Amino acid sequence: MSETAATFDFTSSMRSLCEDIAARVPDFQHLRMEQVAVTFAQARHSALHGLQAKLTPMRFENGGLVTRRGRRQWTVRRLFAGEHEILYILTFYLPRFLDQPLREKLITVFHELYHISPRFDGDIRRLDGRYHVHSHSQREYDRQMGELSERYLATRPPEHLWGFLREDFRKLVARHGRVVGVRLPIPRLVPLPNSRSA
Repeated sequence: MSETAATFDFTSSMRSLCEDIAARVPDFQHLRMEQVAVTFAQARHSALHGLQAKLTPMRFENGGLVTRRGRRQWTVRRLFAGEHEILYILTFYLPRFLDQPLREKLITVFHELYHISPRFDGDIRRLDGRYHVHSHSQREYDRQMGELSERYLATRPPEHLWGFLREDFRKLVARHGRVVGVRLPIPRLVPLPNSRSA
């Protein structure tokens, strides 16, 4: 099959990129990508602004399986890929993510991966202070992610691992015929029976 006739597996390509980032950048060596589901979802509208990607943790604070909200305790349905339990779901919104400039795509990838707890326990990385997700400034957070992405490119990773990010969604479709990948609904919280307190 020629390159122009083959489909492009977006989520497989993103997984390979994330695996290489984990191998090359010390800040991400705690990642175990076999326990991260890499997925895509369709953006609700075609505008470039809006959500590009998101990380969904499959555990609560400190890796707990149960949390309390209001008067009830809740858990989340556990997911497995073969023998590996999925601790995070990494979702990219298409075509919006692919229609960003290359630098913005890389920053988005690093942004979401950095949210994964250094303990890799299914919880997010919790930063010091009131703004524990993006620190006091998301702009400063993204600046740091830009530096990390530049550090990654400075290691000269093979272009076949990241070069597809040079193209937008329409160009990938024109080259390969169609873009495919894994789609996975985000598991809902489940109330524990008999957990309602007085």
